[in-house]
Amino acid sequence: MTSARPHRASRKPRADAQRNRERILEAARDAFTRSGAHASLDDIASEAGVGPGTLYRHFPTREALLEAVYHSEVEKLAASPRQYAELPPIEALRAWLLLFVEAIAAKKIILPALNTHAGRHSTGVEGSYAAIHDAVRTLARRAVRSGDLRRDLDPVDLLRALVGVSLVAADRDWQSRATRLVDILIAGSRPGK
Repeated sequence: MTSARPHRASRKPRADAQRNRERILEAARDAFTRSGAHASLDDIASEAGVGPGTLYRHFPTREALLEAVYHSEVEKLAASPRQYAELPPIEALRAWLLLFVEAIAAKKIILPALNTHAGRHSTGVEGSYAAIHDAVRTLARRAVRSGDLRRDLDPVDLLRALVGVSLVAADRDWQSRATRLVDILIAGSRPGK
């Protein structure tokens, strides 16, 4: 008699395994942003409070970890309009744009490393742009309905401006410039009196 064993992929990860995975992703995002895509995986494991074996169990290769960090950042951006639902519309948009600046910092390191694996990630990356655009549009629509933003604003232009400052100001201080730009963009997007 053979016993039917549940397929491993269908089982939900244990809570402690999920927490370890999330800590690894957070430590990896910080390390990659700070030190580049070749940051030490052992240091990432240590910063996450796990052993190297735990890191490699979740992410068997550097590329798998880079990809997971990228997708984690996109998921945060896509899900965050719901998290900011309690904030006033303009504050929710501002908070999301600041989160977007942090994601750009991680993406500047991660995406080039992913692109070295020619074409492997193009579909996932294109899908992530759609999720990000949907999120900013959702938040901007709330702010327009509340009267905080001009009706003729294309919310994606806000993203373009922030990405632009990250490309033009390639020095280490670009992130503080982008953060200041968020307030300038919001002020400039208010309806005229």
